[in-house]
Amino acid sequence: MALAGRVMATFRLALIQLQVSSVKSDNLTRACGLVREAAAQGAKIVCLPECFNSPYGTNYFPQYAEKIPGESTQKLSEVAKECSIYLIGGSIPEEDAGKLYNTCAVFGPDGALLVKHRKLHLFDIDVPGKITFQESKTLSPGDSFSTFDTPYCRVGLGICYDLRFAELAQIYAQRGCQLLVYPGAFNLITGPAHWELLQRGRAVDNQVYVATASPARDDKASYVAWGHSTVVTPWGEVLATAGTEEMIVYSDIDLKKLAEIRQQIPIFSQKRLDLYAVEAKKP
Repeated sequence: MALAGRVMATFRLALIQLQVSSVKSDNLTRACGLVREAAAQGAKIVCLPECFNSPYGTNYFPQYAEKIPGESTQKLSEVAKECSIYLIGGSIPEEDAGKLYNTCAVFGPDGALLVKHRKLHLFDIDVPGKITFQESKTLSPGDSFSTFDTPYCRVGLGICYDLRFAELAQIYAQRGCQLLVYPGAFNLITGPAHWELLQRGRAVDNQVYVATASPARDDKASYVAWGHSTVVTPWGEVLATAGTEEMIVYSDIDLKKLAEIRQQIPIFSQKRLDLYAVEAKKP
């Protein structure tokens, strides 16, 4: 691996559990302020929550959508460069050629756009008497895998509902990712049931670190986010987690620990590829 001589085994990750309001400019200002605070505390990779510049809801997506590059991503690019960090821009409603996407833009320490992940799996669920939601009413799905390289490790991206699909995480692990990051806003039904469970499952199955960044909870919002932004180790331990209020979650990621776990339980060399396979159909 070309980077081997320069790879750093530990780094600080920060997850920003932002309280999202209906005022886009205010969300952007406060998000950038918290990014600066996280960088000042030594974070090298910082992640914002899903839908950080807009309330979450099918009626809001068209109203708040913008191009990439655009107002929100320009601010992210500037603050990533100013702080010299990798910034995972949560997600924003993106408009492109008449279609809307739920999109995560990632910026490097020089402010360059590294990758743009459009949510692959749209959140269309119906739990009778509890919650019904249809992202596909207004959004289109993305159709590509999204990874980016840092001096620490390769990072794979998903958004919220993407977390439920084990195959995506397996493809990312096959592609050498050691950290999977999912900006996401689970709700008060699915959150307590599955949020931590899914993260721990993805982490243990693939022997990777898994991190999620949720908006803070707003009980008055039309869609109430679960909160509890979390970091899980490749051993399945919860390393750090938030409550429901606005806060920054810090976690020191140790890639030596990941290497030790893979050595102790060498599942990658033990897979029965003569019997099964998970394969990518696209680059």
